[in-house]
Amino acid sequence: MSTESRKPVDQPAPSASDVEEATALLVPATFTGMPPTAQLFWAVVSAAGALVRGFGAVSASRIAVGQYQVVFSHDLTRSAYVGSIGLTGSAGASPSGEIAVVGRAGVPNGVFVQTFSSAGAAADRAFHLTVSS
Repeated sequence: MSTESRKPVDQPAPSASDVEEATALLVPATFTGMPPTAQLFWAVVSAAGALVRGFGAVSASRIAVGQYQVVFSHDLTRSAYVGSIGLTGSAGASPSGEIAVVGRAGVPNGVFVQTFSSAGAAADRAFHLTVSS
């Protein structure tokens, strides 16, 4: 790939109203960087879909092979979701795999999780889920 094709595209400067609108959406951060209203929720879910432990997690269920729903006690609509394949205990070797997480359509306090084998096929895997809200 030549350097010609990687040149940045000139973009117009944002308007004053765009900047004002974006600034209005910001929440002031604390010294450590998190807004004072930030909340962190988490869940550890078994491959069978059982909620093993968590903070703010209300329930978990397996919907189909490699598909799960995790429900929390708060609306998570504007949150960030991070998932990781992992065992439910504190020792052992987790099977390899992949994970995808997204807000649950129609369930404002839910997260939809998909787990896969390393080959990309749907597979039941235990996982850890963290939600920053």
